[in-house]
Amino acid sequence: MVTAPFSQPRQTVSLREFTTWKVGGPAAWFAEPADQEALIAHAAWAAAAGLPFRCIGAGSNLLIADGGLDGLTLCNRRLQGSRLDPGEGWVEAEAGEPIPTLARKAARSGLRGLEWAVGIPGTVGGAVVMNAGAQGGCTAEWLASVWVLDPRRPEAPFRLEAADLAFAYRHSRLQDEPLLVLSARFRLEPGHDPATLTARTSANLQSRTSTQPYQQPSCGSVFRNPEPLKAGQLIESLGLKGLSVGDAQVSPIHANFIVNTGSATAADIDALIRLVQQRVLEGCGVPLHPEVKRLGF
Repeated sequence: MVTAPFSQPRQTVSLREFTTWKVGGPAAWFAEPADQEALIAHAAWAAAAGLPFRCIGAGSNLLIADGGLDGLTLCNRRLQGSRLDPGEGWVEAEAGEPIPTLARKAARSGLRGLEWAVGIPGTVGGAVVMNAGAQGGCTAEWLASVWVLDPRRPEAPFRLEAADLAFAYRHSRLQDEPLLVLSARFRLEPGHDPATLTARTSANLQSRTSTQPYQQPSCGSVFRNPEPLKAGQLIESLGLKGLSVGDAQVSPIHANFIVNTGSATAADIDALIRLVQQRVLEGCGVPLHPEVKRLGF
């Protein structure tokens, strides 16, 4: 039975403003729960109604089709908050906490480990699901455990240890199973100088903002690096910077970014992703695999 706190989800809500690409059609049903109890109540409502269910966070690393999404779409970005233990090194954060915010909090507390995360435009939940990483660091290195929800049994959240998540490069078990992250627990290194960590964190952010198109709508890096090669270098080597489909463009600043220069549609972006894949496969013999998650295609 669904109990308070619960308010009926809204119908036919545009998802354009809930993605960093600023594209996407309407959600059939949509809600922004204010806490975990409300989120669980909405999941139970969807299960009882037999509706498909998914959750989005900051809307980065996400391409939503122009036709929109059926079922219930929850946005967890109001589920914010964290607790830090500077002595022991433990950090616990809600799934909707922006990962850059958590990185700065950890640095100010003398906790080393998340300095790399300051430029990632996503949430803690998204970072766990994608095994987000940058500048030599990644989520899997520091994650201890997560609390998750199975939408099919929303009344019984449970914990998974990091070892249970089958982490790989930009991948976790959570991409393959319908489990929703509620919160995450990290084990960082205590006892470091807060000023030094804060300076390092700020330097990491400056490095990213000076080499990536942060002033235009994008999803961050589009393609996974085909290690030891770099996706951006392969794309740039073929002269594809500036390549466009409609208002979707391969960024002239960083070739592994696709930006919305005005009125791009999700179809434009999807077509450009596939065109870049085709050109790189033909020109370099290397298949590129998107990091971005497609919904509704």
